[in-house]
Amino acid sequence: MTTNSIDFSDTRTWPPLDGLAPGFDGNKAVRSSSVAGRDIVFTNSHGSRVSHRFGTATVEWSYEPGPGDPHPVISGTDDYEAFDVAEGLVYIQFHHRDDVPNTAVSLVLDFDHGRSLAIVSTIGDPAEGRTRVQHNFLQGRIEGLETRGPEPAPTTALLGRRVLWTYSDDHSYEHVYLGPHSYTWHCLAGPAAGLADTDECTTYQLRPGIYVFASREKVTPCASVTIADHRDITSLRSYGALFGLDETGELPTHFTFGAVGELLSHTVRNTHS
Repeated sequence: MTTNSIDFSDTRTWPPLDGLAPGFDGNKAVRSSSVAGRDIVFTNSHGSRVSHRFGTATVEWSYEPGPGDPHPVISGTDDYEAFDVAEGLVYIQFHHRDDVPNTAVSLVLDFDHGRSLAIVSTIGDPAEGRTRVQHNFLQGRIEGLETRGPEPAPTTALLGRRVLWTYSDDHSYEHVYLGPHSYTWHCLAGPAAGLADTDECTTYQLRPGIYVFASREKVTPCASVTIADHRDITSLRSYGALFGLDETGELPTHFTFGAVGELLSHTVRNTHS
């Protein structure tokens, strides 16, 4: 376990996002090439058309706003990483480094169900009562594919679970999912060992047992998006990315990770009086 001299009561001494990155990707899954060479277009819940042309390492993208969508027309090219979560279900992560560097995109494409979910992470100006990094969730339909089954939607399925997530031999965190919009994390090993806090979160179900878990920290200006696979409760798996500001508080920091998980306990609330 990593030792440190953090003053737990003084949040100014807590490690910055870029201080967590080294070695955090030890359990990251192998990258997928399943979208390389493909043109994929989806229409999101605003009626806007989002196009992607995937190469082996870069993606050319464009956003054409639909009626009533105030978002401007925008396009660009970024590096991306893709991961196969399940058969026909791909998670893609990229950071708009040049055009809009304060924005990162987590994209889930469900080819078996013809559906998409984009989670846009945006670093904003400091504001009272809100986290520095915010998430926007946009469901969509993939053009050329038949849609079936329910679209990704908010869920409370993780409530009451306590999970140990191991990101590498030197990085591990405990998560306790408290309510629809809050969870507690506790760093057991790594640069932040011993620290704990309760932060905002949002959970969407992609398929039964597979979730998007997005959290937003109030102390460190950062947020994470994780695809959490709970289908086999004896062997949990996650794929994700962290995005926020570096130690200077000025430069965006973005990196991907992965973890293996162990369900430590599951508290089920009795709803009967």
